[in-house]
Amino acid sequence: MTQDLRKKQLNKWAHAQLAARSMVISGAGPLVPASDDASFRRYYRLPDGLHPLIFVDAPPDKEDSRSFVSIAENLNDAGLNAPVVFAADYDLGFMMLSDLGTDLYLPAIEAADEAGADGSRPLYRDAIDALCIMQSIKAEVPDYNIILLRQEMDLFPHWFLGRELGHDCTGAEVKMLDAVFALMIKNALEQPQVFVHRDYHSRNLMVTSDNNPGIIDFQDAVQGAVTYDLVSLLRDCYFKLPPDEVRHWVVYFRARLIEQHRIDPVDEETFMRWFDLMGLQRHLKCAGIFSRLHLRDGKEGYLGDIPLVIGYMKEVCTRYEDLASFGGWLSEVVGPRLKSRLFE
Repeated sequence: MTQDLRKKQLNKWAHAQLAARSMVISGAGPLVPASDDASFRRYYRLPDGLHPLIFVDAPPDKEDSRSFVSIAENLNDAGLNAPVVFAADYDLGFMMLSDLGTDLYLPAIEAADEAGADGSRPLYRDAIDALCIMQSIKAEVPDYNIILLRQEMDLFPHWFLGRELGHDCTGAEVKMLDAVFALMIKNALEQPQVFVHRDYHSRNLMVTSDNNPGIIDFQDAVQGAVTYDLVSLLRDCYFKLPPDEVRHWVVYFRARLIEQHRIDPVDEETFMRWFDLMGLQRHLKCAGIFSRLHLRDGKEGYLGDIPLVIGYMKEVCTRYEDLASFGGWLSEVVGPRLKSRLFE
């Protein structure tokens, strides 16, 4: 089914939902786009701009709306600020949600960064405090297991190295990557396992006047490593937080978890290694995903996000002896090829 036809169907469904609730809108025009993301979902608002509602087109052969509805309920029950699902048709793949507004975290932290001082700290504190609550949720979600962790990292050699850079790995490089991947998996599985949003970053958090932040795009949640969402937030693929601020918030988060008896006491350096290596696993995945979005889905903007991701990876490798050779390879082999690709 074409996107235009689905939009017409969603428009009809949306107005039927409103009529069933005796909601009157000024004008009967079609829904207007609200936002887009890296998935197959599309988001729309009413044309009058008065009703705080979002209508979602999530093609059932591509997206799991049941997971979204279930996890939205989990988040709201925990007192977090997630969209409320007012209606859902799983066969059609349509949903009607409460609208958390248009103020993403990303422009807010960018503006705070330009203003200097510690303007972004209240935003990060709110996000991390919400994360502490979110990790206590008991939900029926898949485990972030060996298979899933490895599948994600395999996107790096396939989509980023092979498809984006045109680099065929040698036998020695394959062996090196296998060793790095094994280290990442060990690190992820040795950590306390908690509810993981899986994309907890500045494009999936909304600045809200009450119960900040608003949390969206959580349907792919899993049960995984305690540092995963923290590194998604603090080593964001779309915004670079200064290293001293990253460390400040890692220390803050660890202390909160220990105070709340969410984790057993663990020394700061062990926790920091958990965080660093979890970030490396995530950024291996992200380099592959961004390449796939660029090449397969025609989303050019994601190519420009890859240098920051590779930069994070190299930064982590400088801290740990068991990653030194991988870091050197990133600088000597991957770096020049990426630079050439960006400036073709």
